[in-house]
Amino acid sequence: MRLLANSSSPFKSATARRREREAKRQAVLLAAVRMFNERGFHATSLDDVATSLGITKPTVYHYLGNKDQILLECVTFGLEQLLEAVEESRAASGTGLERLRVFLRRYAEINMGDFGRCVIRTGDEALSPESARSFRALKKRIDQAMRDLIAEGMEDGSITQGDPWIAAFTLAGALNWPARWYDPRGTRRPAEVAAEMVDFLTRGLAPRA
Repeated sequence: MRLLANSSSPFKSATARRREREAKRQAVLLAAVRMFNERGFHATSLDDVATSLGITKPTVYHYLGNKDQILLECVTFGLEQLLEAVEESRAASGTGLERLRVFLRRYAEINMGDFGRCVIRTGDEALSPESARSFRALKKRIDQAMRDLIAEGMEDGSITQGDPWIAAFTLAGALNWPARWYDPRGTRRPAEVAAEMVDFLTRGLAPRA
């Protein structure tokens, strides 16, 4: 048999294999989170997730682990998006109210996405005790970040004086609901809906003339 000189290897490099594995892993995770959101966690089986992708249940285990691990990864991904939004708002210029508005728009927009919706729709009882502790700890960081942004606005005078705790829960309560009523098949995009909601909500935070 004669070998071709300088022929490229038919085998994938380690980098290519890692990229391929990560792409497959992300595909399984996305299929799972969409089913959790549509059917509910308890009504979704890993067989359902596997069937939707044309793979086997052991393949799902291979890439993501058991059902509790998959749900924890889904909500963690959504919460990490919110933590990134906190950092974006911290880096923004302007008053405390303006930075808060940056965060709230991203907060609402994320909650209309696949992983943000999963965060809002998931209760502690759906997770194992250990996973639930991790879930609560991440949520607490986001709640505190929102209160801090509100407090900073009160300090610089761009937000009227009040209790940051009450203000944060009021805003979060309103901006969590799109995770339940927003329909991505509609004509309005998440960014547009988020911006209008935040405009309505933050008018009440600005000091009266």
